[in-house]
Amino acid sequence: MALLLIVAGALVTSNDAGGAIPDWPLAWGRLVPPLEGGIVYAYGHRVLAATVALLAFALGWKTRFWLPFVLVLAQALVGGMAVKMVMPMATVLVHACLAQLAFGSLVYATARRFYEPAVERTVPMPQIAAAVALFAQTILGAAVRHKLTDLAPHLGGALIALIFVLWAVVPTMLNHMREAGALLAIAAFQIFLGMGAYLSRSLPASQPMPMMVWFTAAHVAVGSMAFGAAIVLALAVARRQHSERNLGGMAVA
Repeated sequence: MALLLIVAGALVTSNDAGGAIPDWPLAWGRLVPPLEGGIVYAYGHRVLAATVALLAFALGWKTRFWLPFVLVLAQALVGGMAVKMVMPMATVLVHACLAQLAFGSLVYATARRFYEPAVERTVPMPQIAAAVALFAQTILGAAVRHKLTDLAPHLGGALIALIFVLWAVVPTMLNHMREAGALLAIAAFQIFLGMGAYLSRSLPASQPMPMMVWFTAAHVAVGSMAFGAAIVLALAVARRQHSERNLGGMAVA
């Protein structure tokens, strides 16, 4: 659901529907507004945000891990303030940062149950660096989509992120084929989608073309998946290192 929420946010931006609903938390003074034009995308985004907030609250209640709920709630408040108040355009970057952090925290909350015992202080740097680089790349992409910067920083960030991904993947490929292979495949697919998004945006059109909209939305979603895959790989490597240290201690004993 969090991934669908990210896709919905990308569809709002790609369809220029950010201002389709001028009030918050109601929509045109109603609980359910007339579903036409850009309102469909903006309202769908709000419904998914409320759904993810409820699910994150249920997760926090069950596991006592409240970070996803806090981040989703903060993201909703920032989005609401951007609608209600005249705020700098940079606010959209804060909204994007919170969206990615919320998604990453949900991936962590899910994956750590499969990779216990994974002691956080033993997480190796290459995988953490890859996750941070991919996170930064999603924010640079948001800056390009919202016309806060040109394409050059995003392209440079893509090269840096790819280097960090290779640094994280190559040494771990033999021991973690599933997790490392997934991250590498997702990163490669992300590059293809980025090229498609760029080429479709360069076509002359008076309004957003469906091909451009869906290429951009897929590019945003797969970028989030790459960020999540780096987190999963870091947990897998941390578990192996922790287990190897325990086995070494038993051998000495």
